[in-house]
Amino acid sequence: MTSAGRFAPSPSGELHVGNLRTAILAWLFARSTGRRFLMRVEDLDRARAGAEAEQLRDLAAIGVTWDGGVVRQTDRGPLYAEAISRLSAAGLTYECFCTRREIQEAPSAPHAPQGAYPGTCRDLSAAEREAKRTVRPAAVRLRSAVTEASVQDVLHGSYTGVVDDFVLRRNDGVTAYNLAVVIDDSAQGIDQVVRGDDLLPSTPRQAYLASLLNMPVPEYAHVPLVLNADGARLAKRDGAVTLADLAAVGHSAMEVRDALLASLGLPGGPLEHAVAVFDPGMLPREPWAWPGLGGPHA
Repeated sequence: MTSAGRFAPSPSGELHVGNLRTAILAWLFARSTGRRFLMRVEDLDRARAGAEAEQLRDLAAIGVTWDGGVVRQTDRGPLYAEAISRLSAAGLTYECFCTRREIQEAPSAPHAPQGAYPGTCRDLSAAEREAKRTVRPAAVRLRSAVTEASVQDVLHGSYTGVVDDFVLRRNDGVTAYNLAVVIDDSAQGIDQVVRGDDLLPSTPRQAYLASLLNMPVPEYAHVPLVLNADGARLAKRDGAVTLADLAAVGHSAMEVRDALLASLGLPGGPLEHAVAVFDPGMLPREPWAWPGLGGPHA
């Protein structure tokens, strides 16, 4: 299978300029290295009616193209179930009945990293599990043999983060992101993952899980986020930050594209023009504060 990069939005609403900037970067990373570029809609959770079509429309409007059809996670349940079955058969999962509040209030295990699951349900007896099943359905957690793992990132170098007994399937039956993303990337031949650096802390968990499933670990590049004027992560509540809102005040998708390219030190115009000069080593390492594009054109 030919190597590939990807963009994988969650269809919870319109993409804002921060999302679009990350999509452009993922596209440039892939195209500049001769990879295919795939589009995957991560719709296991928080899907809003019509959002997928809006997102794909906006990506096309700024020149992001993709190879083949769009893949949706909701069509891939059997792949996730098979992976959990494999892990369970190897003794690498267990049922967890904890609520979020119980996890927050539980004392941490000795020497456990901050924020790690304390292992409350790890060693329940069969009788204890049976009793708890009458109270609430179980989530499925990974029985991890390590407390941390390291990954290599194009922009961050070596990064070491927490690996705990993280959730593989929630107690409502929905596959957890950390499992789904590993299965999807492997199944699609994705060997380059470019995404926002807010997802870097979860990456060691995903790399560790990939190794347990004998799946290749992709090349990672976690790119800086876009911030609002107050230095907080940009959100749709920060004014005109979507293509539709910017169009309403007179700014075309091409203007937005060129502003995003300029923030990366790249020439404006069709994205293909930026491929020839794209150099990951020259990318900004700091978040970018969205300056806005001013009021309506005269």
